[in-house]
Amino acid sequence: MAKKIVITGGAGFIGSHVVRQFVINYPDIKIINVDNLTYAGNLENLKDIEEEPNYQFIKADITDSKHILEIFEEFQPDGVIHLAAESHVDRSITNPLDFVMTNVVGTVNLLNAAKHIWKDNFEGKRFHHVSTDEVFGALGDKGFFTEETSYDPHSPYSASKASSDHFVRAYADTYGLPIIVTNCSNNYGPNHFPEKLIPLCIHNIINNRPLPIYGDGKYTRDWLFVIDHAIAIDLVFHEGRTGESYNVGGFNEWKNIDLVKELCKQMDEKLGRETGTSEQLITFVKDRPGHDLRYAIDATKINKELGWKPSVKFEQGLSKTIDWFLNNETWLNNVTSGDYQNYYQKQYK
Repeated sequence: MAKKIVITGGAGFIGSHVVRQFVINYPDIKIINVDNLTYAGNLENLKDIEEEPNYQFIKADITDSKHILEIFEEFQPDGVIHLAAESHVDRSITNPLDFVMTNVVGTVNLLNAAKHIWKDNFEGKRFHHVSTDEVFGALGDKGFFTEETSYDPHSPYSASKASSDHFVRAYADTYGLPIIVTNCSNNYGPNHFPEKLIPLCIHNIINNRPLPIYGDGKYTRDWLFVIDHAIAIDLVFHEGRTGESYNVGGFNEWKNIDLVKELCKQMDEKLGRETGTSEQLITFVKDRPGHDLRYAIDATKINKELGWKPSVKFEQGLSKTIDWFLNNETWLNNVTSGDYQNYYQKQYK
């Protein structure tokens, strides 16, 4: 196989969908999935493609510069799609240093490894860094984040991602590294670890547990179906302009409380419960520090340049997501119990 791509964080929520997108659609490209299998990295997400001849998994920590360099020297990848990250805001408030190590130091290790093996011969090479809209800070009631919006991170998580974005662009300016950056809005869909709002609420409704909503529930987010995001990453990696940034959003704003009520309504229908049953589980909890009021992405650039747009409306995507969780009870039980972490030992040891 002439071409090879390293995808970091490919066992995680977004990463597993990106890996599947590339393995299935590009059988002549070798895909090397590098993941440390922390709490959110789950190889059960990729059981359907793990025997494909163009796929290989390597367990590695991107903060281990020596191991990362060894991987790059062995495989000599032509491209990198960097998704590995600590991504949960609440966890970043509790332990910011973990986010600095993975999101900042880990990113620099990957940049150094790519620079080392490409040795200034950048033709046909690309380093695609996947980031978040949270680096832009918060919006008021109106307006959107564009690719020109100034950075204004408010949490340790968003500060660490902003730093990694700056390092990626600095390596382009200083060393000529062929980079591209995407900043996405909130993802949802199948395989989502149940610490984030939508999968947490699905899991709690199934088990008749409280649905914790921060503050007054009026925080607004733009929601992006994860499979649409994987398709966008594919397009940007192959057709985006080197050195550019592309915002990827769902054109789909929801206040948290309205989203959860829609989720409750659909869950009641699918579980055969009386309408309003799940809404009774809603519980407002103390707000988290530095909580941004509103995020909203202007994805005009990727639409005009590459023809990308979301394929599903939110209610449809939410229905597909709920169906996936209800039809994959074993996966959900394994994740919430921690048993999913045994899969690596069973499969690779």
